[in-house]
Amino acid sequence: MTGPADRAAGWVARLAALDPRGLGGVVLRGAPGPLRDALFDALRTLLPPAAPWLRCPLQVDDRSLLGGADLALSLAAGRTVVQPGLVERAQGGVLVLPMAERAGAALAGRLAQALDEGGFLLVALDEGRGPDEALPACLAERLGLCLVTCAPEAAWPEPPPGDRLPEVRECWRQMVFDDPTVQALDACAVALGIGGLRAPWQAWCAACAVAAWQGHAQVTQEDAELAARLVLAPRARALPPSGDSADAAPGEAQEPADSGRECPSTPPEADPAGTRDAHPPDTAAEPDERPAQPLDERLIAAAQAAMPAHLLALLASGAGPRRGASGGRQGQATRAATAGRPLPSRRGPPRGAQRLDLIATLRAALPWQGARAQERMRQSLPPAASRWQIRRDDLHVRRHQRPAQTTTIFVVDASGSQALHRLAEAKGAVELLLADCYVRRDQVALVAFRGAGAEVLLPPTRSLVRARRALTDLPGGGGTPLAAGIEAGWRLAAGLQSRDGARAQLVFLTDGRANIDRQGQGGRAQAMADARQMARQFGGSGMPSLLIDTSVRPQPESAELARLMRARYLALPQGRPQALHRAVTAML
Repeated sequence: MTGPADRAAGWVARLAALDPRGLGGVVLRGAPGPLRDALFDALRTLLPPAAPWLRCPLQVDDRSLLGGADLALSLAAGRTVVQPGLVERAQGGVLVLPMAERAGAALAGRLAQALDEGGFLLVALDEGRGPDEALPACLAERLGLCLVTCAPEAAWPEPPPGDRLPEVRECWRQMVFDDPTVQALDACAVALGIGGLRAPWQAWCAACAVAAWQGHAQVTQEDAELAARLVLAPRARALPPSGDSADAAPGEAQEPADSGRECPSTPPEADPAGTRDAHPPDTAAEPDERPAQPLDERLIAAAQAAMPAHLLALLASGAGPRRGASGGRQGQATRAATAGRPLPSRRGPPRGAQRLDLIATLRAALPWQGARAQERMRQSLPPAASRWQIRRDDLHVRRHQRPAQTTTIFVVDASGSQALHRLAEAKGAVELLLADCYVRRDQVALVAFRGAGAEVLLPPTRSLVRARRALTDLPGGGGTPLAAGIEAGWRLAAGLQSRDGARAQLVFLTDGRANIDRQGQGGRAQAMADARQMARQFGGSGMPSLLIDTSVRPQPESAELARLMRARYLALPQGRPQALHRAVTAML
């Protein structure tokens, strides 16, 4: 192995193959490329030739995943025939989950339960590109190792030969618990904003595996640093509160000179903690010599050096990754009785528009046919007219899931004070949002208010071509009928939400200074009173909304309107299409 990607993949494969129960598996973030190929090649080299290597489709049902009675084989054999599922067949091998960011809550929960029982290695391929496309939290916290394709090419040590796995496993079993190192890993996790105890324990398991592969009798500083880079760095949710490492520019791979490491002439075996002075005891320390850095600070510096540039920039901006993201590009889901993507059947009799799932009903009744026949014989009942005996408890109904269509409505102030630049910014934000909404089949609409009223300039659409055509020449200028704009956006949203499974969210771009009332007459006092009254009525609807104050110097009028509308408030005096797009996606 020569490149940093090959060495990183080699280390991850060796740690996962040595301790699959403690580490759970691997998350590989990013598009397909050389790093994925290197990881798969390293795993195939380490695992036995007969080890299973299976792929788990996202639409797998419970019987295929967990195993159960095979209806066709059971009918042909006249007895219950049980087939193993993917989890059982993957024991001792690898189960690959492609497009893991799209995994539903049901599949993620069943895989998490299977990981708790252990016995196989799960490799989740996370190809999500946005904050809403994240691996489900229950899986992310159980997969201890993480590789990121865009991570900085930091110096990775050369992994040991893979044919030493048997002797390494024996050394790993004799590894002793080191309380100071565990406390340092826990402090590193807290500094990076990682909650819970699972991540520090996985980092300790990784450090023990690294020490075993390196032939160390106990975990050293270098072993703990490598474990922090592989386990804690990709999960960071905050920058360290203090220290030189927290002030680094985003995207810079750091290797601090004062990290407390010994000079190359000092053998690591002689001083595993890295705390001995490099000078002889009788040599006076120079005035500019710094004291040895604590172990937890070294681990924090090592973890931050391995963070990808986009993660550092996100943490530095204060946004941070979303906690508990459900993942997926399908939008918010709603349940329907007869349409949408099929879900696992539910036990119970059909009611209303629900339909009976005949296959699931027969599969539930199959294991009990022999017992029910013997029961009839014991009760001296005549033989059943049918070969099958179906009871109420066997009935299953079909379930479906349909993604809810979300429409984002931009209500833009196109009055004379705002028309010159705000309409152009709104057009750019609409195009950016449409590009993101295309994969979720969401829609975008645009309402502009000016002069004496408001009008819908762009009806709800998800066509980027149609939006660009409609937004080419937008009218602007005139007074500010703010009440009419709130009412027009509200009416459009209410009409959309009246449809089955639809939802709407509104984004208001205004400076909050109304001068045209609801009757189309001038007068700032009456116009502001009408705007406040309409804002109160809109706030009672409970619709999600965001009010962006576009004035050069934000005034309390806009904040008061946002409070009455029960909307989120954001002052954006120097708004750009990219800034509006980030604000909408982050706050709504």
